[in-house]
Amino acid sequence: MRARRALLYMPGDEMTKIRKATTLGVDCICMDMEDGVAVNRKGVARDTIVEALRTLDFGRAERLVRINPVGSGLEIEDIQAALGGHPDGIVVPKVETQDQISWASQTIASAEKKNGWSPGGISLIVIVETARAMINLAQIAGADSRLQALIFGSEDLAGDIGAIRTREGWEVFYARSAVVTHAAAFDLQAIDQVYLNFQDTEGLIQECQFGVQLGYSGKQIIHPNQVVPVQTSFTPNDEAIAHALSLMEAFEAHQQSGRGAFALDGKMVDAPIIKAAQRVLERARAAGKI
Repeated sequence: MRARRALLYMPGDEMTKIRKATTLGVDCICMDMEDGVAVNRKGVARDTIVEALRTLDFGRAERLVRINPVGSGLEIEDIQAALGGHPDGIVVPKVETQDQISWASQTIASAEKKNGWSPGGISLIVIVETARAMINLAQIAGADSRLQALIFGSEDLAGDIGAIRTREGWEVFYARSAVVTHAAAFDLQAIDQVYLNFQDTEGLIQECQFGVQLGYSGKQIIHPNQVVPVQTSFTPNDEAIAHALSLMEAFEAHQQSGRGAFALDGKMVDAPIIKAAQRVLERARAAGKI
């Protein structure tokens, strides 16, 4: 599993900002052709992103490109340009159907074959952010083996359903829970909503903590100031890692002795507890903690 604790959007038409992003130690840099770029700058964004992919050292950061939505009339030029720079992954926004995912995957597969790249090497990540997407989540999550993560777009969803956004977020809570549940069902990562107030670190951390509780593996971010608090929040701490390791050690010992459920530190431990411990260790390994 690749660490995707923080996915940072950078406007694709601004090389200076993309270059800055490569210095931040963020897990994922998503160069944007969609909302972050004016209509009359789409061509500039395509050229700038390809130049960045070909010339910049991104270090360990995943190099992602967000294209415009399928059906916008911009997506074909977007994805062809992006693939010319051989990114690590393509992000498709406003996905509502399996067909949209299939189109993107087949387009990527054609580029991989044409260029002699490893089949399946370019990942696909989709943003679900409309009412229609929410009722089609099972179809979307199981659409294609190239798909690695679902991103929850709360702001667009709120606009689509006519909800009034609040700090507490109960108006999008059903969808937020549904996204992470469907991601888990299909063994995908779930990436949580954007926190728009990039100056409010305390509020950001609180929202991250709730996202972790829900089961999200990471969060979308829009400003360099958000990198450290978000990645820290989505990294298991030393206490959690030590407890998970202790659980796994005890589990293996009890399995060898022929026992299933057992007690540890005065609490019963069974299969769901062990699965949760395994997930903690997976996230810790992906983050380089163990």
